[in-house]
Amino acid sequence: MGSLPFVAGCAIRDQDRGMSETPPAAAAPAASQPTPLDVSGSDAGLLNKLRAAVLGANDGIVSIAGMVMGVAGATTDSVSILVAGIAGLVAGALSMAVGEYVSVSAQRDSERALLAREGRPAQQLISAWAAAGASMAAFTAGALVPLLAMVLTPPAFRVAATVAAVVVALSLTGYLSARAGRAPAGVAVARVITGGLLAMAITYGIGALVGTQLG
Repeated sequence: MGSLPFVAGCAIRDQDRGMSETPPAAAAPAASQPTPLDVSGSDAGLLNKLRAAVLGANDGIVSIAGMVMGVAGATTDSVSILVAGIAGLVAGALSMAVGEYVSVSAQRDSERALLAREGRPAQQLISAWAAAGASMAAFTAGALVPLLAMVLTPPAFRVAATVAAVVVALSLTGYLSARAGRAPAGVAVARVITGGLLAMAITYGIGALVGTQLG
């Protein structure tokens, strides 16, 4: 009988040893991480061109919308609005082209210098002239939206028509900007529309105030 506790103790120790030697369960696989955006090579060039085009069009829409709304707040003369809009369009398009040319040229110079220091062969770089032309064309296309909406609509409806056209155009540029950066489209669209409406409201109010004082 004295051997029974010894046998039982050995059995318990063997059971504990078996449990301690049981291999741990395989670790759960880590949650899949989102694949980082690869914008190298031709993809980077395409995204840069799309970004420049969207920004140029957005600037054209907001700048000329604010200008023609400001003049419309001061006067109902269609010729005055048209002249101001065309002058703003030309000045803005040239300014965008020059700014883009200088920016891309500086970027190319820096990239060439870096490649030379590292002893790497020269790569195909963005053309400064092409970037300037694309930026100017995008600004012009965007600027035509509020300008044509303002001058082609009867005076009684021109402000409302311009606001509606600008909202539609900014929705498009905001959506394209978000798609280019793979960001939420709703936030981008709301941001550009809010900025455009605020710019038009401020310039129209200033135009109405100045026109009243001078008139």
